[in-house]
Amino acid sequence: MNREQIDKILMKYSDKSSLTKEEEFELIESLEYMIAHKELAYKGEYTSFCEWLGGIYYDKKMFELALKYYELAEMCGSRWAWVGLGYIWYYGRTGNRDYEKAFNYFNKMATYGGDEVDRANKIEARFKIADMYKNGYFVEKDYEKYKEIVEQLYEESKCGDKDYMYFRAEIYMRIAKIREKQGNIDEALNLYWIARDDLKNRLYTNRFFGTLNMINWVVNDIYRLMDFDVTEMDLYDLYYLLKNEHLVTFLYKNKEYEIESKLSDDGDMNIRFNDKWYRSIDDFFIKTDLNGESIEHEYNLLENWRIVR
Repeated sequence: MNREQIDKILMKYSDKSSLTKEEEFELIESLEYMIAHKELAYKGEYTSFCEWLGGIYYDKKMFELALKYYELAEMCGSRWAWVGLGYIWYYGRTGNRDYEKAFNYFNKMATYGGDEVDRANKIEARFKIADMYKNGYFVEKDYEKYKEIVEQLYEESKCGDKDYMYFRAEIYMRIAKIREKQGNIDEALNLYWIARDDLKNRLYTNRFFGTLNMINWVVNDIYRLMDFDVTEMDLYDLYYLLKNEHLVTFLYKNKEYEIESKLSDDGDMNIRFNDKWYRSIDDFFIKTDLNGESIEHEYNLLENWRIVR
């Protein structure tokens, strides 16, 4: 490989959010080559390559490699890596949770002076710090502090800035919980529905496991507060329905498909999609493709949802 070939590959995939396995392999190979040959990188590129590769490995749940490249990026002065490292230690992605490290990384970002370039990272770090006060992770549990941070983010988000809009689902899910606790159920439901739509739009282009986790939570939060209506059913309602045994059908390009949830002998809910079985609903969403696209990408083409039993 040479620099010219690398540039063509990186340019081709820099703005592409969904990659085939072959494209992903080519991109990873190119980034690893550039990181291994640091002398070929222009000023500031090496750090960006480490950040990029760390993010790819995080999405692929290859967390040891994500940690390696996030730490390389941080050593080179990356502020974006602080958030990635915060998530790794907050969730114990490599096998050990370290809430002190997580808090310190999130706090570095949240309190960094910075400018508009850092705004999205600062927003993300702030709501994770709020969560740590809510749960008492490393810091003393303080619901009022949690609420203060979330309320402030919610007010700021009303400006419509693109960085706040990107994280609107995270902010709205948290403020909805606060409104629910305050007894404002209608407002909470409205916030949950907006968050659900935002997450659905994210999944259209990027099948990230973290986004699937969030849409699972928000769907089940909605149906804690209101009755399920089969006439309004869509793909993500499967997160609610398939917790129990059901058989559901839908049409995709005039062909009928079946989804069945079945309790296994070991107590897990396995999912059948036509003739293929998945070990869980998350496994189904992560792995199911239609016509060469993720099922999330084909969301708007899924019609005539029906609960058979």
